[in-house]
Amino acid sequence: MNRCIIKEVSTLTENDCFAIFPRLKDNLDAPMHFHSNFELSLIFNGSGAKRIIGNHEGTVNNLELILIGPNLHHAWLTDKCCNKNIYEVVVQFHKDLFDKKLLYRNQLVHIKNMFENAQRGILFSEETAVKVADRIANLNKHSGFESAFELFSLLYDLSTSKNSILLSDQGYVCSDKNQLNEKMDKVFDYLNENFGKQITLFEIAYRFNMSGSAFSRLIKKWTGMTFVNILNEIRVAHATKMLINSTDTISEIAYQCGFNNLSYFNKIFKEKKKVGPKQYRKNYTMA
Repeated sequence: MNRCIIKEVSTLTENDCFAIFPRLKDNLDAPMHFHSNFELSLIFNGSGAKRIIGNHEGTVNNLELILIGPNLHHAWLTDKCCNKNIYEVVVQFHKDLFDKKLLYRNQLVHIKNMFENAQRGILFSEETAVKVADRIANLNKHSGFESAFELFSLLYDLSTSKNSILLSDQGYVCSDKNQLNEKMDKVFDYLNENFGKQITLFEIAYRFNMSGSAFSRLIKKWTGMTFVNILNEIRVAHATKMLINSTDTISEIAYQCGFNNLSYFNKIFKEKKKVGPKQYRKNYTMA
């Protein structure tokens, strides 16, 4: 498969156990990509679309649930799907969510085995997907420890479910350089921790012992995005959380997320979320 493969910009921070991204789409076309986190992907109304997981290619059913391991290349393509109301819920969580010693305890052996199998991609049965779909879709309605507990419970139930299928071949290995993966992960961690500050490309390049031009080329090749686009993506993701979880004004949130110009914040937010911040907050309140 001769496809461009990029590293996804994840907005999952070190301070959160997981992040959930519900999306209503009219197509599934996106570049082949990978990231350093686990990803649980639930797709409604995707019948006829194409899935690519590692070196596996297959056709999406109307309801589909897949667990993808860290750094495993994957993509979903519209292909023969005619539905314009595709609903996707993506849950990302850290690869070290469970301590290794904890995973080897008897009570968690099923989760350990599931995580190992996720390196090839796991397609859960339709029966399992039906049983857990509402729980996944409603994860963002929980908060604090309750949300973490629900995720742990969900993962355990998935690990003991029947008739799942491993997708990519046993011998398939990602060709990415681990050292470069680690460096890019550190870059994204830094941006997620400092998104509210004024950050320049040259400052980040210097911090990671690179010239500005070399860093710019690397990040474009690795993510398919410019540095400014990546930073805006991360800032908008944090702004959505603040719009939902706080009563701060939109201008206060814009400033806290590193935008010094409210008009520019509104413009970038609408580009990323298809609605402005005011409407986004209203839509979530009404949901």
